[in-house]
Amino acid sequence: MARYTGPKSKIARKFGEAIFGDDKAFEKKNYPPGQHGNNRRRGKKSEYAIQLMEKQKAKYTYGILEKQFRNLFAKANRSKGVTGEVLLQLCEARLDNVVYRMGIANSRRGARQLVSHRHITVNGELVNIPSYSLKAGDVIGVREKSKSLQAIQDALNANSSVYEWITWNNDKMEGNFVSIPERIQIPENIKEQLIVELYSK
Repeated sequence: MARYTGPKSKIARKFGEAIFGDDKAFEKKNYPPGQHGNNRRRGKKSEYAIQLMEKQKAKYTYGILEKQFRNLFAKANRSKGVTGEVLLQLCEARLDNVVYRMGIANSRRGARQLVSHRHITVNGELVNIPSYSLKAGDVIGVREKSKSLQAIQDALNANSSVYEWITWNNDKMEGNFVSIPERIQIPENIKEQLIVELYSK
């Protein structure tokens, strides 16, 4: 199973924002990585470089590697609607992302692990595929045997995020993927039009 396992703070510094969530190392050094850090004079970036950076940021944010991301773009391109918006909606509808949004895990990486280790159910059935694409109305829950896991309890207690397209019942430890989010409801700072331009070349 392929996934990015390298340094997170270095990537966050590269993009100039904490894309992996709270990061003390990033707060201390919120300038680009590398030997010269702040002092390096960076020339004006080309149009291609800006588009590539935006694509890389989206990939790292959602924890998706190149081949999978390209497939998602192809799917978005085939569907009706604005390609860039549909691409982000497909990323948001991934099971690992929704588990993270519901607060069952503190990070997408943690959510991916919970799904892979068979702690999460969809409509009552165990699903261990992080990239599983959810449909509006799907019910996501924590497996009965996993409800007492300390990591899940801690994450739920620390979670204060509320999203209009997701509901969560703490007593039943299950939530509802109410609808595919509109672009305006997705909080990620991603300029999806740049990604569309890059792949359309």
